[in-house]
Amino acid sequence: MERIRVETAPIEGQKPGTSGLRKKTEVFMGEHYLENFVQAIWNAIGGVAGKTLVLGGDGRYFNDRAAQVILRMAAASGAAKVIVGRDAILSTPAASHLIRTRQTDGGIILSASHNPGGRDEDFGVKFNAANGGPAPEDLTDRIFAETERVAFYDILSSHDVDLSVEGEVALGDMRVEVVDPVADYASLMEALFDFDAIRALFNSGFTMRFDAMHAVTGPYATEILENRLGAAKGTVLNGTPSPDFGGGHPDPNPIWAKPLVDLVMSSDAPDFAAASDGDGDRNMILGRGLYVTPSDSLAVLAANAHLTPGYSGGLKGVARSMPTSGAVDRVAEAMGLTCFETPTGWKFFGNLLDAGKATLCGEESAGTGSDHVREKDGLWAVLLWLNILAVKSGSVKELMLDHWRRYGRNYYSRHDYEAVDAGRASDMLDALRGGLGDLPGRAFAAGVVSVADEFAYDDPVDGSRSERQGLRIAFENGSRIVYRLSGTGTVGATLRVYLETYSPGPDGLEEAPEEALAAVIASAEEIAGISEHTGRDAPDVTT
Repeated sequence: MERIRVETAPIEGQKPGTSGLRKKTEVFMGEHYLENFVQAIWNAIGGVAGKTLVLGGDGRYFNDRAAQVILRMAAASGAAKVIVGRDAILSTPAASHLIRTRQTDGGIILSASHNPGGRDEDFGVKFNAANGGPAPEDLTDRIFAETERVAFYDILSSHDVDLSVEGEVALGDMRVEVVDPVADYASLMEALFDFDAIRALFNSGFTMRFDAMHAVTGPYATEILENRLGAAKGTVLNGTPSPDFGGGHPDPNPIWAKPLVDLVMSSDAPDFAAASDGDGDRNMILGRGLYVTPSDSLAVLAANAHLTPGYSGGLKGVARSMPTSGAVDRVAEAMGLTCFETPTGWKFFGNLLDAGKATLCGEESAGTGSDHVREKDGLWAVLLWLNILAVKSGSVKELMLDHWRRYGRNYYSRHDYEAVDAGRASDMLDALRGGLGDLPGRAFAAGVVSVADEFAYDDPVDGSRSERQGLRIAFENGSRIVYRLSGTGTVGATLRVYLETYSPGPDGLEEAPEEALAAVIASAEEIAGISEHTGRDAPDVTT
């Protein structure tokens, strides 16, 4: 084996977003592209000499080859050990758990999350810090700075490491430990939840379907739901991970998981259904005849988590991303809990979790999690729902109706305009930003504007400030509109418009969301001129 130093030069556009660097797969496969970014990570964290890292990914196209490159680069740079999931597979929450339990110096996760996979689709690389969470902003800024001055990278000339066999092998002077990607995570879930109660629920005739969407959670869900909890064989659908996710889009929402939604709306509906995404950190929850919004799911979990062993002592606090509906705020107020409002991006929850200020966190984009790891966790959310249903012995619809009767209902929807021209989308937000001061007091179909501002966040733990985190329009009647550009796409820009209105009940709690939000949707168009600026008459995805 020979250590080789390869001369290189900066490659434009390697700025990490909220979840690492995401580009088209063929971009990552280009000369020096992956290596430059990995070397920038090494440089930004002070090198990897003597350090231990975790490595794995969601199994999308190029996952296996990228893992071999990263292993050879780590070995060439003096890393002591890399713990890698068998076949280079690890769900994002499982990777976070390994980083924490093995007390490593961090880890690299190969994923573009819910984005499509394949040679012509997307790939991603992100670094998680020693707490198991996504790199904080100051670290991603340092990584980006290193991409702009990288001049060389070191790599070992060697054969591939056999990642199909568990055990420990040498790669130069570095040790590579191949581990079962599911075992440690499954044991953690068994410690958090009452598996006996969930097992009894399944034995009672309770039916479920879990759509793994040909992605990483297939093996995890099969082991936990079918093997350990006794759910019927076939409960897990599309459970074999595929490099292109079966040609689908592994985003658990009513658009991309439409077959599952159609199933729960049919006469053959199971009692409960769920789905997860490409890397296992998102979730969708459904009951017979009912889709539960991520915002409502977070609120229900916060209200009932104490019914499960892992959270029987109560919650320290809750946190939500700013665009997420205020449903969990109402639960927190009733329970005497602090509710934190953060920017979008799971890394903002990390400080709150590490400081013991929050136990449960959630984002409107189908991400929910707790202090058991430092990532959102799709299968964890499903198991928490199952444990609550096992204790309360009712249907999903009954649970939701009881919740709304107690707290009222925050009708909520997100409209995504995908792959829009980035310049036009930015111009729209700039124009809206410039007119925020003129909006308070003006009347629209949604009501009279009470507040119009741009969200900025002052971290209560480290004092850091994050600005330009979304434009907010609040109305006197409690309705709200939020506009922001997402950083998770790889083509153009994704404009997200978040729409919310509140019904205190007892009437009007089962109205269709798009009907309840009609006035808010019309006002969002009138205020921002979405059609004029984007050239789109309707969103690409509505969730």
